[in-house]
Order: sequence, then C-alpha cells, then structure tokens
Amino acid sequence: MEGQVVHAFGEGTSTIQIGGLDVPYCEPSRIADDKRIKVVFFKETLSTGWDCPRAETMMSFRRAVDYTYIAQLLGRMVRTPTQQHINVDETLNDVHLYLPQFSETTVYDVVKALQDEEGATIPTDVEAEEMGSANYDTLSLRPTYQTAPRQPGRERSQTPGQLTIFDIMNPGEAETPEPTSSEAPAEQTTYQPASGTVVGGSTPAVREPSAPYQEPAQPTQTTQPPIFQPTTSAEPPAAPVPDHPDIDREAVVKAINDAGLLTYNVRRVRITDYLKSMYALARFLTQTRIDMDAKEHVIADITKTIHEHIEMLKQSNMYDILAGQVLQFKLNAQIFDVFGRSIDDYSIHDLFSTTDTDIERQFRLAETRLGNEGVANAYVNRYYNDDEVLNLKIHVIIFAANTDCMDALNVYAREKFHDLNDANRRRTVTLPERFKKKYDDIVSDGDIVSKHNFRLPETIRVPHESEGRLYSNHLFVDDSGTALINLNGWERKVIAEEEQQEDFVCWLRNPSRGSWALCIPYEIDGETKPTYPDFLIIRRDGPDYVVDILEPHDPTRVDNLGKAKGFAEYARQNPGVGRIQLIRMQRDSVGREKAFRLDMSKSSIRDKVSRCASNDELNHIFESDGFFQ
Repeated sequence: MEGQVVHAFGEGTSTIQIGGLDVPYCEPSRIADDKRIKVVFFKETLSTGWDCPRAETMMSFRRAVDYTYIAQLLGRMVRTPTQQHINVDETLNDVHLYLPQFSETTVYDVVKALQDEEGATIPTDVEAEEMGSANYDTLSLRPTYQTAPRQPGRERSQTPGQLTIFDIMNPGEAETPEPTSSEAPAEQTTYQPASGTVVGGSTPAVREPSAPYQEPAQPTQTTQPPIFQPTTSAEPPAAPVPDHPDIDREAVVKAINDAGLLTYNVRRVRITDYLKSMYALARFLTQTRIDMDAKEHVIADITKTIHEHIEMLKQSNMYDILAGQVLQFKLNAQIFDVFGRSIDDYSIHDLFSTTDTDIERQFRLAETRLGNEGVANAYVNRYYNDDEVLNLKIHVIIFAANTDCMDALNVYAREKFHDLNDANRRRTVTLPERFKKKYDDIVSDGDIVSKHNFRLPETIRVPHESEGRLYSNHLFVDDSGTALINLNGWERKVIAEEEQQEDFVCWLRNPSRGSWALCIPYEIDGETKPTYPDFLIIRRDGPDYVVDILEPHDPTRVDNLGKAKGFAEYARQNPGVGRIQLIRMQRDSVGREKAFRLDMSKSSIRDKVSRCASNDELNHIFESDGFFQ
C-alpha cells in the first residue's frame, strides 16, 4: 500500500516505481517515527549511521568481505530493536539478517566477537545458522495433533527459500507491524520481500552450545558411596509414542506465572547507580498505581536527611563557615599583553562575587548531583519561609557538595531500592506486558544480580534436535503433541523416575541463557555467575500445582559447592517452590543406578550446605542426608 514502502537512496529521485508501485523517498532520520512504513530500500544508510528501532529483518544483495563494514552492519541490527520483550510468543522477539553473499569467514568472526565477553552487555543472543539446516523448533502449549510425531534421526523438510544463516534472539517487541529494512546493491534496486526467516549462504552454524556433559571420574575415597558414569550407550530404537496425557498446559503455565517465583538476571557490570535506579523504581510504582506514594516518600526521606545534616552543622558551629564558602565566587585572574607576556609577573588577583545568579547555578548543580528528581525544590518548598529562600538553597548546595553526605545518600538509595523491589515484586505480576518489561529493565539496571518474577511464555523456540526421544508429557510440545528431546543418561533416568510418581503432571527442560529460563546465581572464586537448573517438574498438590527444581550435576566439577549454596539460598528465598534438589547418580542397595538426591527445600539441609567450606564437606552432607526416591 502507498506509504508502506519507501527508499532511502538519496540520489535526487523523490519517487521511484517498483512493480507499478510508487516508492517515495524518506529521510533516514524520519523512518523510525513513521509507523506506516513496513519496507525500506537502501544502499549504505544503515551501515553509515541510520538507527531504526523497529527494523526486524534485513536482506542484503551486496557482496561484503570487509570485517569493519560487516561488524558495523550486524552490530547496528543487534542494537536497534526497541527491547520490548513479548512474553506470549518468543518467536516474535527475533531479528533476522539474510546475508547470502557476505564472506562466511568474516561473518563467523563477527558473530564470535559478539558472543564473546566484549558483547556481554548486548541484551541479545547472537546465532549463525548453516544453510540448509534448522537450528530451532517452535513448541507451544496448544498442540493441534494434526501432524505425525517427528522421528529421531529424520530432519524436518524446509520450505525452499527459508534457510537460515544469522539469527539474533530476543531483542525487541513488535507492537505494531515492523518495517523490513533491505540493503540493495549500488547497481540495482530490485527486491523480493523477506519472509521473516534469515536466509544466507553456506556460513556454518555458529552458536554457543551448552558445554557437553562430562562423565564423572570414579572416586578414590572408600568412605563415599560409589559414583557411576552416566549411561553412554547408543540410543535404543524409538518406542511408539504413548497416548497424549491429559495435561491442561495453559492452566499449568498460568499457575506458574501467578506464583511469583524468583528468577535472576546476572550482569557483568552495573549499568546505572542505585540513586537513579531507586528514583526509576519509585516513579514506576507511582505511575502504575502499585504504590501511589512511593516517589513522594523517597523525596520526603531525602529532604529530611538534608535538614538533619544542616541542623547538625549549626550545632557544631560549622554552618556559617560552609555557607560563607558557598557565597564566595572566587576568580583567579592573571594579566597578559597582546604578545602573551605576563604584565603583572604572573601574580594572581582574587575577585569575589555574591550574586544570586551564582547561587542559582550552584543550586542547579546540586539538584543534578541529587538525581534531577526535584529534591532541591522539594526541600525549599517543605521548609519554605519568605526570608529564608536563599538560605534554603544554600542548605541543598552544602549537602550535595559533601562527599560523606552523598555516600550516605547512595547507601540509603541501595537499601530503599531493594525494599521497594521486595515489597512490590509480586504485585507486578498482573501488569500489562509492556509494564512488566519496563519493570524488569529497571531492576536489571540497578543490580549486578537482580530479582525478577519467573514467567513462562505460551510459545518457545528450542534448539533443533535430530536425535533423542519423543516426550508427550513435556510442558511445551509441537503440533503432534510431542517434543523430541535429547537427554544424556543421567537426565533420562531422572525424568523416568519422576514420571513414575503419582502426583507427576509434566516437566520442562530449562534452557541455558534462554530469555525466559529460570536462573539462579551462585558464587565461585569471589565472582557471581548464573546457573540454569536442568529441569522443572510440575506436580499436583490437591487442586494446585507445585513446581520442583532438579539439577543432575557431576560432583567432580569445581562449581559443585558454589551451585549447592546457590540452590540453598534460592530455596530460602522461595518457600513456594516444592523440591529443590541437587542430584548425583549412585548405586542403591541392590545395585541399581538411581538418582541420589539432596533436597535444599528442607531447612536443616540448606543450613548445613550454607555453612559448607569445601567440596569434601558437601560430600559428607550427601552421605548423611542424601536419599533415593
């Protein structure tokens, strides 16, 4: 339709025709704000500086080998999305680039750079997909049961022209139809619209796979129960798919999302300071009517602190000295002739000013230091007196100029930020999606480790599996009502044991680094890191659902103690969770290899784990308190 397709060639032609459609010129700076635009034709606009937060798909006909050029182009597409996450359907959070004629080696290098630590602050997962293969499958809560289950070892056929090369996950939300940006070669302007999937040449798949499961070594200590290696035998032939279990998947997800369970975001660096984050959270709570007085209370606390500091200075006879310094505007002057020689032999002349203009300037600077949230004016209004207005402004200036006062203010901001978050986190569950996203951003920006509500979408994307077993009791399934999942020997046995329990409903494989995945922080070598437990088990408790967290883990790994303590702390903060178990595989009394469990939901166990100082102590706790189900 007219106005939905534009070009940014900038070659003096205001309107061109493509297939009988008039395509007008649009200045690059105006593209982002014009909601009518769906498709943009361009040559160099994106790589030379155009940022369009609504651009979600790019198709390039250009040949490119230069690393800097490719890095700029890909980097801009990574950073341009609006970062408004859609929780309902995870596939709507993808950005795609089709780069069929780009140098595959260079694209590989750029993707690797974005995946490395240098790109750790980019809020996206960067993936490169090999031509002719699918890296992801889409699973949902609503199977149609109209397709046959996909058999292990057989690849799904793909529609011609739907091959993927470069995929950027979770960057933004498309609340309105989003424009597709297309880079045309300099010598032509023809274009076929992209279909929404990344298409490219033979660039190999470049993604950050989860570390392969390492088989545990046999222990040498005789005091420990024997630990056996996970099963590594070849996958047996796929058994017939059982009847579809009666699982109300939507009710399960609703129960989980309403429970307000904690998940965490672990950053390498803090983006903002606590003062800004406290103001942002208080403002958010006020605007969403969760706590109408949040911002007012914060500003009242700070103005009271300023007043108490001034009263203390007056009692110690320091106020007059500091106020005099504020009133003195000192100017050091030297006099030179036209040739740059000093006329007064470099002597310094001191000039003083007590103008109201300078007080206003210092007052504005003090407000900036206090966060630009109106604290300075609020102080003047709170203690207003016609004869004291100038002195009230000096009070604010003195407080903001004192390093100790500002340090104390930041301590208050940190404590208040966490108090507000802890008191209101559960109340954000029912907010519209755009407010949930804003809340998550505020909380993430405040802390290196930030708390969030764990929420599941209705549709997810998972890594494509060609081997494994078909599960009809997985929470998310394909149209056939099954999910093909490749588990290692330990994991299969844990799930098999859970399936035998009378209260078992379904289970969910928790992905590493997924946008919706449940994340638990733990410490190792003084550094906080994220861990993603392998499984969520959903059980029925009367009319309600209970969520368990299970982590089969190799006890010989160096992170064993750190993760155990992280699980124990998570259990302490989440009494609504069922079991939280660290699992090892051991032989029972009759020689069967089974899951040997340590349950952190028991207060006595997590207290012992929290006091552990070494892996040996943790092994002793497993010996004394571990159990077979």
